[in-house]
Amino acid sequence: MAAVRTAEQYRAQLQALLPIGPAWDPERAPELGLVLAGIAAELARIDARVVALCGEMNPATVSELVPDWEAVMGLPDACLGSSPSFGDRQLAVQQRLTAVGGQTAAYFVSIAKGQGYPNATVTQHRTPRFGKSRFGRAHFGTWGAQFMWTLNTGGRQRVGRRFGASYWGERFGTNPGSALECLIQRYAPAHTLSHINYN
Repeated sequence: MAAVRTAEQYRAQLQALLPIGPAWDPERAPELGLVLAGIAAELARIDARVVALCGEMNPATVSELVPDWEAVMGLPDACLGSSPSFGDRQLAVQQRLTAVGGQTAAYFVSIAKGQGYPNATVTQHRTPRFGKSRFGRAHFGTWGAQFMWTLNTGGRQRVGRRFGASYWGERFGTNPGSALECLIQRYAPAHTLSHINYN
C-alpha cells in the first residue's frame, strides 16, 4: 500500500515549486504561507482518500463500499436475515467473490466454518449393501438413507459479539444458526436430505 504524504510534506513541496521573486518571498508575503498550508492540508486529505480507495477495491479490506459491492454481487443474502451485522455483510462479500462451490462433504464443512463452527463434520449415512452390511450395525437404514447426511456443528460458535470487537447496533451473544441452515439447504444437492446436529 502506498504511503500517505502529510500536509507538511505537501507544504514543503509547494514551497519548493514557487517561482523566484519578491512576490513569492515568504518573509515579504507571510499570507502566502497560510495559502500553502491550506492547499497542503487538502492535498494530504485527497492523498489519504486515494489510498483508502485502493483498500476498498479489495473485498478482504472493504469497509465504506460494502453497499456497492453488495449491489454488484446480489447481496445482502436473504440467509443472513433482514438486518445482518456489518461484519457479516463484509464476510458475505468476501465469500461471494471467492466461493467455488461443490457437492462434497468438505464444501459443506467449509460453509459451516465460514458461519463460525470450526469443528464441523459431516456424517454420511449408509444404505444396506450386499456384502458390506452387518445386522445390528449403527447407521443401518433403508435405501433412502443413501441420500441422507448430517452436518455436525461441533458445539457452540467460536465467535460471538463482544464488547470492544463489535459494531454499534449488533446483538451481544452468539449468532443464531438460521443462516447456517439456510445456506446448507440452498447449496445441498437437490436429491439429498440434510440434517443439522447442533450438539
